[in-house]
Amino acid sequence: MKLKGMVLSVLVALGASQAQAGEEWPMTNKGDRNVGAQFATRSQVIARHGMAATSIPLVTQVALDVLKKGGNAVDAAIAANAAIGLMEPTGNGIGGDLFAIIWDPKTKKLYGLNAAGRSPMGLSYDQMVAELKKRGRDSIPPFGALPVSVPGTVDGWFMMHEKFGTMEMTDILAPAISYAREGFPVTQLIAYYMSVAPKRYLDPDSGVEETENYQKTYLPGGRPPVEGQIFRNPDLANTLEKIAKGGRDVFYKGEIAEVIDSYMKRIGGYLRKEDLATHHGRWIEPVSINYRGYDVFELPPQGQGIAALQQLNILEGYDLKSLGHNSADYLHLHVEAKKLAFEDRARFYADPDFYKVPIEKLLSKDYAAGQRKLISMDKAVKEVAYPDPDVLQEGDTIYLTVADKDGMMVSLIQSNYRGMGSGLVPDGLGFMFQDRGELFTLKKGHPNVYAPGKRPFHTIIPAFIMKDGKPFMSFGLMGGGMQPQGHAQIVTNIIDFGMNVQEAGDAARYRHDGSSQPTGEIMRDGGVLHVESGITPEVVEQLRKKGHTVVVGKGGYGGYQAIMLDEAQGVYKGASEMRKDGQAAGY
Repeated sequence: MKLKGMVLSVLVALGASQAQAGEEWPMTNKGDRNVGAQFATRSQVIARHGMAATSIPLVTQVALDVLKKGGNAVDAAIAANAAIGLMEPTGNGIGGDLFAIIWDPKTKKLYGLNAAGRSPMGLSYDQMVAELKKRGRDSIPPFGALPVSVPGTVDGWFMMHEKFGTMEMTDILAPAISYAREGFPVTQLIAYYMSVAPKRYLDPDSGVEETENYQKTYLPGGRPPVEGQIFRNPDLANTLEKIAKGGRDVFYKGEIAEVIDSYMKRIGGYLRKEDLATHHGRWIEPVSINYRGYDVFELPPQGQGIAALQQLNILEGYDLKSLGHNSADYLHLHVEAKKLAFEDRARFYADPDFYKVPIEKLLSKDYAAGQRKLISMDKAVKEVAYPDPDVLQEGDTIYLTVADKDGMMVSLIQSNYRGMGSGLVPDGLGFMFQDRGELFTLKKGHPNVYAPGKRPFHTIIPAFIMKDGKPFMSFGLMGGGMQPQGHAQIVTNIIDFGMNVQEAGDAARYRHDGSSQPTGEIMRDGGVLHVESGITPEVVEQLRKKGHTVVVGKGGYGGYQAIMLDEAQGVYKGASEMRKDGQAAGY
């Protein structure tokens, strides 16, 4: 017992979560619920006037405070995103990109926002290859200056604010500025993630050109903060204050842009003030498929959202409810449909400015019917024929959602990629650049091949469901390639099995890895199917008999938040991911 206590102390000192340290507790040490699904961690949250669901409780409260002060859902979403960039730097921040789907009750319309940045204009394909050759690499690295693209988040905030906002930006950003300057207690999971980040960035082989700023900003006293420790980021407070007062131009054309330019020149990076000055996000039309009477909306490529729609189109041809939730046949169909959708994802999803993605064909019911014929109920496919483009021709994160008293609903996702991002923190600005450019391929002729001024394939995807032309649910599930397959699981949990929004997120999940990728890798062995411990041993054995390589374990199953509008009762129903630190709350 004495030794165990010493081990726990060391883990906590290193910033590990108590949940990890508590692995000594038996898996059966779980209480019973009086009502609802026994696997659910808590009830769904129900409120009339407003709702927010984020992965950090203090951020949820920031959003609610904005709503209570008269701000709308867009004002609250921006405030929450600014605060969560401070409080969850392991997944997002103003050095990253942003996507959103917004339901506007005034126009009765869904609006899609793509606020993703582009690769530096001064870094050509040949220069990229030459830089990689000097480093002994044949692909774009995960860290350092080469994968850095223009941060699109701040531009996204101001686009949302200009179109829908009601409060002054100084008031919207005030909570994040205050928390950055005065400090906030670090939550359990974020403390753990911050403890593992130094192993990435401070490794001599990491490729990160400069790490002093990272250490100064995120390692107070020379070490990552532990759970409950008050963490401050005064540099970020100053940066957000400048943005609040000076608008988007201070970031993309003014003082902040000049600091970024000077920093990149100093470390040998390629991002320049001109790249920032010419950046612009876009309002785009969300795309959808109808799944058993519900219209499921995602954003079109260069993101991967339509992979979820393709998967659902295939699954619609089966009676999933009769198979039983998380049965072997149910999981098998989900995974096989995912493999097919991800093969198209690998081949066709790219920046539409550089390649015409055959979205209409990919989302057609006829195409899904043809894909369905490739699935065997008894055997897992090991390799999918790489799609011929001529046949079809005519991409670590936070997710949050907010709804207000007037019916406006915001589905917003934002990320730096690879956890905290590139490892590079510009001088005195208090945030880390994203490393999204790692998701380009160097394969010439591929739609997602690297080019200057191009947006890389993106994994972050917000989602929205409509029913009979009215808003039904705003939701998302963060986590790289987990996202589309996570979206499909949430949709089937709710529509096929009638789960409430919290149960739909708490149910045991699968994650399939190893599909072909937009960066050029091809699946040859069927990949690996990861499942949580809630999947029974009998089901795992049945899946293995079908030919799946199955691994049981925790981690990597995404982070979910959702708000459902129950129009009949006149209330919102909210849920937050039990695998994270988050909270859904309303008033």
